[in-house]
Amino acid sequence: MKTVDQEVVYLTDRDKKRLLARVRRLKGQVEAIERKLAEGECADTLIQLTLAVRGAAGQLAAEMATLHLADCVQSCMVKRVPDPETRIQRLVQVIRQLVRNT
Repeated sequence: MKTVDQEVVYLTDRDKKRLLARVRRLKGQVEAIERKLAEGECADTLIQLTLAVRGAAGQLAAEMATLHLADCVQSCMVKRVPDPETRIQRLVQVIRQLVRNT
């Protein structure tokens, strides 16, 4: 396990594989935009590709938030972390950011 800001970060190998697959697809989409832009592709195609990237990034963020939520609930309710209020506040901030950016 690794720690970030005194918080335990835990992802299963399956979770990591799933997230990395999403990141790689997102990277491929961004590279397609770069290629099409360099080729002088028309604006409507570039906009469509850009919107696809935005959707893929939103799905990545949603999946990460879901994993974070599950970890927070498990930590606060099952493991009885010493400072659940801080974990809950951080989770609320993540959810607010996710909702704000959708």
